[in-house]
Amino acid sequence: MSELLVSRSPQRPDEIVAEAKVVSPADVTALADQARAAQALWWRQGAATRAAALRAVADRLREHADELTDLVVREVGKPVGEARGEVARSIAILDYYAQSSFTPVGELLPPSLPASQAGLLYTERRPHGVAGLITPWNFPLAIPLWKAAPALAAGNAVLLKPSPDAIGCGQAVERLFTGLVPDGLVRVVPGGADTGRAVVEVGDVLSFTGSAAVGRQVAVAATGRGIAVQAEMGGQNAAIVLPDADIEQTAVMLAGAAMGYAGQKCTATRRVIVVGDADRFTEALVAAVRSMNVGDPADPAVTIGPVINAAARSRVRDAVETARTAGGRILTPAGGRIPADGSGRSEGYHVGPVVVDRIDPTHPLAQEETFGPFALVLRAPDAATAVELANGVPYGLVTSVHGRDIGELLHVARGVDTGLVRVNAPSTGVDFYAPFGGEKASSIGPREQGLTALDFYTSTRTITLAAPPSAT
Repeated sequence: MSELLVSRSPQRPDEIVAEAKVVSPADVTALADQARAAQALWWRQGAATRAAALRAVADRLREHADELTDLVVREVGKPVGEARGEVARSIAILDYYAQSSFTPVGELLPPSLPASQAGLLYTERRPHGVAGLITPWNFPLAIPLWKAAPALAAGNAVLLKPSPDAIGCGQAVERLFTGLVPDGLVRVVPGGADTGRAVVEVGDVLSFTGSAAVGRQVAVAATGRGIAVQAEMGGQNAAIVLPDADIEQTAVMLAGAAMGYAGQKCTATRRVIVVGDADRFTEALVAAVRSMNVGDPADPAVTIGPVINAAARSRVRDAVETARTAGGRILTPAGGRIPADGSGRSEGYHVGPVVVDRIDPTHPLAQEETFGPFALVLRAPDAATAVELANGVPYGLVTSVHGRDIGELLHVARGVDTGLVRVNAPSTGVDFYAPFGGEKASSIGPREQGLTALDFYTSTRTITLAAPPSAT
């Protein structure tokens, strides 16, 4: 009998949101064979067919936007405003890659042959075959679609293994494609580590988003097989606040970037590095965090819902105790403002937003990501030191820089070693039509999103066509 996966609401842990049978490694192999056969048909049908199908999937998502917004809120605890935004972004992703099916697949080059023999020299991009996609729970629609849509636009099939905490959303992604693309072209394979390893073993190209430890394993396995791989992993992201930044506006912005969706974004601000009057800015940041509403993510007024599960809640609580032991100052209530049910107990996996200062920048709390509503305030005497602190971690996903002096902003932006730099904008937020990815331990392989994704999901071959011999 197959093992059953169950996802539960982090707001109401007794509520089962979705169930699915675990797909065994043998079944993953069989589904990959079916996907490969469907891919051959998909590729032969041509760009216009692929574009029309992706547009139809986008239209279906539009029709079910409210239903899927509710599913995201229930299954992963995303506040309803953000969930609605994720659905809208998912629609835009599908529309974008539908049109990108018509993107040129190569280029014409001048041949090196003599003029009398000259023919054509050109390149051509072709799909790899089956794209194996392994995705997390925190963006349960957008991340699967920003991987699957370019893979499909480029002519590949898709095997998607969603997080066990988001199997309902994974199933919903598969339903979006049902009947609009060849049977077997897009398959969702729920499961745990064994299922994920099987996807890595059968995919012709692999894209992973998740933890750094697992991402490195995926990259090693894929490299050993000689296939293209990208792995997007964690970030210990910094916000650098320069002395001329608008204190109130920047504090509100960084509170949202650090604590929105309970800090459960790889782009969330984890470290706030203040140059200049750190006391004044810290007071404003703490006030902004305290003003954020914690509670049921279905409530439109709530910006901080529950974390995904009990283990995630324990990790944040442990981080608070570690900070206290290390001499850190807990600037928000240790337990936060936790919503309670009628018995006075928290209804879901809630943990209050935590701001800490007086932690050494080399302490593990400052070096490694606490995936939750937990942020550190660090102090720097000048911009150069702030850049050194921002760069002084193993990760390099995104840095935000805040101030008014354009010259200083650009100087600092050039100095940070992250794949994304956002000036006077929160670290959170992704433009799906621009390349996305980090440096150091945050990313392995080519960038995601934009037209860069089409390069990743294809291989390029060079074709030389010489003129036929002249008749004698």
